[in-house]
Amino acid sequence: MAPSISLPDTSLLADPERLLALSYAPAERRAALAALWRLDERMGTIVATAREPAIGAMRLLWWRDALTGLDTPGAMPPAEPLLGEIALRLLPAGLPGRSIAEIEEGWAALLEAEAPGEAEILAHGEARGGPLFALSAMLLGAVPEDAGRAGEGWALADLGHRLSDPAARHFAREQAADRLEEVAVGRWPAALRPLGLLATFARGDAAMPAARLRRQGSPKRLFRGLAYRLTGR
Repeated sequence: MAPSISLPDTSLLADPERLLALSYAPAERRAALAALWRLDERMGTIVATAREPAIGAMRLLWWRDALTGLDTPGAMPPAEPLLGEIALRLLPAGLPGRSIAEIEEGWAALLEAEAPGEAEILAHGEARGGPLFALSAMLLGAVPEDAGRAGEGWALADLGHRLSDPAARHFAREQAADRLEEVAVGRWPAALRPLGLLATFARGDAAMPAARLRRQGSPKRLFRGLAYRLTGR
């Protein structure tokens, strides 16, 4: 059986708060950042819709191999629009395919057990969120020391609102809060506003009781996002 994780099935940037965060990025960086985040969403969709874990793992492996293959000189990406976008926008920005492919490990961790336990949840946060935030920060031109930890916390908080098991949700949120507590978003440069916004939302998500689910796009959250954009806090 596939793990009980809810994610939208779309080729577009589906998360409304990542879409908002994208608007905080400099215009010349948005297309590259969107391509990276769409890849993360695509992998999440594979996990959420896999009827059999083995099939989902094979699809993720295809992406990992295809991304790594982009580093081969003269190689042409497969006829997959998102791969073409990555080759066009991320590789010239200094992000090699092998580094981008690391995100796959975080999603693959959720397919290693019938239901994600503590080990799989922690592996997901580390291997998905850490690289995703570090790569995003590189695109935005500044990589603070706590970017990886912020990414882990964000990924764990995100997972903590997608898992169906209340105990697993509680564990993911607890671990997210632990990581985000030491992240100094207020000291990050303005260029990292997109990531700072996600970390700010994640800190609130991590503090919610396991029985409650976030309401992405709610007026209260959008107001919080506007306040962060203006003040950086």
